[in-house]
Amino acid sequence: MIGKLRRRFIITAMLSVTAVLVVLIGAINLFNFMDVIKNADAVLDILTANNGGFPDEMPQPPGGDPFGFPGDMRRGQMSPEMQYEARFFTVYLDEDGTVIIIDTGRIAAVDSKAAANIGLTIYSSGKARGFIGDYRYRVSDMGEGVSCIVFYDCGRSLDNARAFLWISLIISAVGLLIFFVLIAVSSKAVVKPAADAYERQKRFITDAGHELKTPLAVIKADCDVLEMDDDGDNEWLADIRKQTERMTELTNRLIYLAKTQEGSKSELKKIEFPLSDMVSEEVESFKGPAISSGKELETDIAPGISYNGDPKALAGLVSILMENAVKYSPEGGKIKASLQKNGSKILLSVYNDTAEPVSQDDMKHMFDRFYRTDKSRNSETGGYGIGLSIAKGVTEAHGGNIYATGSGKGITVTAEL
Repeated sequence: MIGKLRRRFIITAMLSVTAVLVVLIGAINLFNFMDVIKNADAVLDILTANNGGFPDEMPQPPGGDPFGFPGDMRRGQMSPEMQYEARFFTVYLDEDGTVIIIDTGRIAAVDSKAAANIGLTIYSSGKARGFIGDYRYRVSDMGEGVSCIVFYDCGRSLDNARAFLWISLIISAVGLLIFFVLIAVSSKAVVKPAADAYERQKRFITDAGHELKTPLAVIKADCDVLEMDDDGDNEWLADIRKQTERMTELTNRLIYLAKTQEGSKSELKKIEFPLSDMVSEEVESFKGPAISSGKELETDIAPGISYNGDPKALAGLVSILMENAVKYSPEGGKIKASLQKNGSKILLSVYNDTAEPVSQDDMKHMFDRFYRTDKSRNSETGGYGIGLSIAKGVTEAHGGNIYATGSGKGITVTAEL
């Protein structure tokens, strides 16, 4: 249990930090990419407005600041060096889609033939702006059926954006790894108060249970002596004996429940044994009580299933599930025990009809100690409210999982081994 709590703490912390990093890194890189597009579109707007070229005089930054980086925007103004640094080419087409002019004088990576093919591809797509490879383009109408497509080379800016993305991802991955190591080391100290409280609780249950055994044994022995002296039936002594036996059984179950918690795996005596035969024998022992209470019992137990586990503990698991099914199903109700193999898992399930539908909330808490639903699970039925808790402990001690599902007036408890 403490191990599960520690793992959940680590997983929750890692997921939270990962989510924050994904949002931050994603937002930073998105804004970085949007800035590349913004600057490219600003250059394309100038080129388009000047028929595929830069004006003779670029606008100067406010204050006459002579410093500027090519491609950067400074207070809404383009660097005057941009016209010397920019790489672009222009393709003009008529209304029939025929290339009439190609200008590749400001770029060396693209020849006239390649420029024409790229221009025709963009013209036929019907898009006004976008990317083709590392080139940002804009289509404008020059009048008289002539279209001008300007392609601006954003390769350097995009390479920088991609490099920044990879660097940020690598740094984030390293940061997450470091955080995982730190949280894994510190998680032990974080869950220590809960672990100590749990250990104290488990020790208290075990110690109190052993301490109760002696006075209960004395009370039972005194009842035997008094019954011999009384020479007859005494309803008060019979009631004392009944409640003493009930307390003794409850004490034994509480001690067993404590043993099935943390550290119980080492206490299991695992051997390879025929699980199908054991389940059949346990279920068969409940046929009499089921029939006598007017209930129908069915079985669907696959033969030949073997399992490496503790036979005594697993027999107790089957007994608990069957006892609950017989006890809480209404008269005339149906009970079905099933054992099947599904891949690497073995599914032990017990179904029983219920007098009323069981809510989802009840099914979530059904394996909690001393939990009973308002209508069907109460002390009048003879239960203690810890049977399914023991079943859960036994299942988890074997590395499995147990859960309840309901459909209408019926409930199925399934143990996956």
